[in-house]
Amino acid sequence: MRNLKKLSDMELCALLVKSDNQAFEEIFNRYWSVLYSAAYKRLKSHEKTEEIVQDLFTLLWSKRENIQIHTSLSGYLLTTVRYLVLNHFQKESVRESYKNSLDPAHAYDNSTEDTILFNDLKRNLEKEVNNLPPQCRSVYELSRNQHIVNHEIAALLSISEKTVEGHLTKAIKRLKVRLKTHTSSIIIIVITFF
Repeated sequence: MRNLKKLSDMELCALLVKSDNQAFEEIFNRYWSVLYSAAYKRLKSHEKTEEIVQDLFTLLWSKRENIQIHTSLSGYLLTTVRYLVLNHFQKESVRESYKNSLDPAHAYDNSTEDTILFNDLKRNLEKEVNNLPPQCRSVYELSRNQHIVNHEIAALLSISEKTVEGHLTKAIKRLKVRLKTHTSSIIIIVITFF
């Protein structure tokens, strides 16, 4: 086994470019603690620091054949670790922004607008219900406002259950057409189910 400890950084880099595992190991042993300290100063997390330094050495090995160091190996490695730390902070910032955008406490509050729209819809619905033919209106109001089931409405109005269903179908179709300007699907839900 060769003694690579006496080799300069540039000699180690020349061997690294040729995929020399021992040269890589020597660089790793020489610079692990220096790079770890530099990253930890910014990250303040042992786990994240280890991950970043490990990523740096993985990157160094995978790009070994194309590495071009113009100054010094230590300068190259310290610059790379700084970029990796900055990249980490950038990713965390994006994640945090995304998480905050999903948090209802940070969401846009449009409750006033929703209330105004709902009240407007309610007024228009009431107006259109009042314009229904009398029997049709009675059936609709008993069903949707008083929540009476079809067979009870039939008994109350002395009509068949099929007639009740017919009046409800007619009322819902007519209200959907009349309230088409309020194209929200919530209108369809309000008319049909409430």
